[in-house]
Amino acid sequence: MGRVIAIANQKGGVGKTTTAINLGASLGSLGKKCLLIDSDSQANATSALGFPRDPLRRTLYHSLILGESVGSMILKTASHGLDLLPSDKNLVGAAVELVPMENREYRLKAALAADIQNYDYILIDCPPALDLLTVNALAASESILVPIQCEYLALEGVSELLDTLMRLRRALNPELRIEGIVLTMYDERTTLSRQVASDLRNFFGAQVFESVIPRNVRLAEAPSYGKPVLAYDPRSRGAESYIALAKEIIANDEKRVGKGFERPDSGA
Repeated sequence: MGRVIAIANQKGGVGKTTTAINLGASLGSLGKKCLLIDSDSQANATSALGFPRDPLRRTLYHSLILGESVGSMILKTASHGLDLLPSDKNLVGAAVELVPMENREYRLKAALAADIQNYDYILIDCPPALDLLTVNALAASESILVPIQCEYLALEGVSELLDTLMRLRRALNPELRIEGIVLTMYDERTTLSRQVASDLRNFFGAQVFESVIPRNVRLAEAPSYGKPVLAYDPRSRGAESYIALAKEIIANDEKRVGKGFERPDSGA
């Protein structure tokens, strides 16, 4: 059965969609079958994987609100091993439409039930807000991966997110744990990036991935070509960093399975 990982941070502009796309493509390149769910009404993950806007396309909205089968709307991407459950602008209203629905927090979990066994990993690209779309993603997930930009106040932002996570665990999903914190937009030339990275590692310890995502022009360019960076420039530092992150996630899974118990997530 596939592992469901929400990629989330209440702060925008930290690299959630970039991480979702490129981590998914990297897992696929390493032989894992991966489904990326675009849960953001801006549909940036959908367009960045080469799918232009199409008003006739069935999307996550039609599954959450109308109960349509997820399997019927999954798209094959050009990246080996990576499928996409697309988004569109209709998701803007989904958070409001979900409010009166029965089991509104678990609509996504129910929708995925029939297809989860078809994948090794299911990644959910969450919107930058704690609305019902994000709540659905966290209720459906086994773990949460948190991208953190190496900038001032990053530590404060992630602390707020983890406080929210603790409340959600008590209320909705007691099995939810932290997959890890990944440092993004890291510039080794600046004192600020090095200091933020050091502070986060000192505070969160082993919960911070060893792999670091650098500031990289190729990472920024790739979405305009509808490709993950691995397809756009596989030799770039951005591509290499996401391959390293994917390998780290796979290795952590293998360690956990081999030891026969859940990896501890101290403080979550």
